Amino acid sequence: MKAPDDGKKLGWFVDTRRCFGCHACEVSCKAENDVPLGHFIRQTFTKDVGEYPKVARVFMPMACQHCEDAPCLKACPCGALHKGIGGSVLVDYETCCGHGSCVDVCPYGAIYMDPVAKQAVKCHNCYHRLEHDMEPACVPTCPSEALYFGDLNDDESPISMALANAKKEFGEPSQLRPEKGTKPRMWFAGDGAVELEDRVPREGESYSPAAYNIHQWKEAADAKPKDKP
Repeated sequence: MKAPDDGKKLGWFVDTRRCFGCHACEVSCKAENDVPLGHFIRQTFTKDVGEYPKVARVFMPMACQHCEDAPCLKACPCGALHKGIGGSVLVDYETCCGHGSCVDVCPYGAIYMDPVAKQAVKCHNCYHRLEHDMEPACVPTCPSEALYFGDLNDDESPISMALANAKKEFGEPSQLRPEKGTKPRMWFAGDGAVELEDRVPREGESYSPAAYNIHQWKEAADAKPKDKP
């Protein structure tokens, strides 16, 4: 269950104040990892907030939280889920039996079952790039520099400096569903994590544009004024 003792603690910082919903991170992720149509390792959630004339659209890029106490590791019956570089939560495809219990227990809906291979798929921090001292594909692709990734044990790393600046500016950045006790390694600046918490999938769910659109349509229908009798 423990990560290799490589001296690193890899994590994410997402500045939702900078994200403008271009979805470039999703595209680069799908291209880098050959993600099939209709499935996502990373997805950007959207919500309109406020009342006319003061309205705004909030965006929040989301992916696996690479939890320190990841429930998917405990639930996997074949031991395919394990800790890799810097504590990254990875899937061993030589071992994964396609049981799907990891999908059932992930509090963030960050795992899906590949329809062809019948195996679990999730963000792996682009470990194949990390081995060559490169960032995950989504980070350099983001045009607004809303995504920060790196070693939390290194005070000079981009993520450590971004987190330190955020704390000075508005206090402690938020995390998603900390009450689950998973100790996620992803922090958020801005209102994204608060406003969009209800949009993020839960246990037994996965990122899906179809499900997300249905959620938005239902929300719009519930908000529509009812016709008077």
